[in-house]
Amino acid sequence: METNTLQLKQIAEMIDSHQTNGTEMDKITINHPSLTVDEAYEIQTLWSDTAENRGDHMIGWKMGLTSKVKQESVGVKEPIYGRLTQSMEVNHPVLLLDTLIHPRVEPEIAFVMNKEVKGGNVTPKDIWMATEMIMPAIEVIDSRYRNFSFTLEDVVADNASSSRFFLGDQAFSPYHTSLSDVEVTMSKNGEVVQSGLGSAVLGHPVRSIVELTTMINRSGLSIQPGMVILTGGITEAVNVYNGDQIDVDFGPLGKMNIDVR
Repeated sequence: METNTLQLKQIAEMIDSHQTNGTEMDKITINHPSLTVDEAYEIQTLWSDTAENRGDHMIGWKMGLTSKVKQESVGVKEPIYGRLTQSMEVNHPVLLLDTLIHPRVEPEIAFVMNKEVKGGNVTPKDIWMATEMIMPAIEVIDSRYRNFSFTLEDVVADNASSSRFFLGDQAFSPYHTSLSDVEVTMSKNGEVVQSGLGSAVLGHPVRSIVELTTMINRSGLSIQPGMVILTGGITEAVNVYNGDQIDVDFGPLGKMNIDVR
């Protein structure tokens, strides 16, 4: 049985409350076991409307499940996406834990766009022609569900676990280096904990944006000029706790670090 629009709106408002207050919640699919992925994206859209109404404007998109291994592990054939809002961007290298539940960090490549990108048949060339710059980034994911446990429908409804993100201080030309060959190393408190290549993101991060454009086009949406796109984790995400220091070496794209408090 389909979940009706009023129920979807109520779920979106409940998720928004837990996101805003940093409190755990039960999986939606416990009470709504027939929830579909399409309905979960509708919840995400309704959540975005709620955020917009309180002045938290959307500034970009993020991609998740951009590893083929991760997709196979949850039985899907394409990534998932979420929305980025102004309040998620952190402009100083400190991650405050006061409104987070069980945060994890992962290194990503961010694209900043200068033209609208839309349609169901875009190519990497189209993406490059619409890209103003690329930047190293660190995303903080923080599922609102207890024990970081959820189904595909749950995580989509929870805005793909979006929480916070940091962009590096230095921007680069889209043609600066081969992003699939960028080697990234993440250290926690001085010890290397993860490493990976840009090719872990669908073979090349630009393909993540091709996928995103195709997926949001089904709902009549597009990538707008000025938007930030987080293309997906290059390594596995790492849990962080009070007092941790995270250092990420992006090779030719420089280094980033954040203190966790």
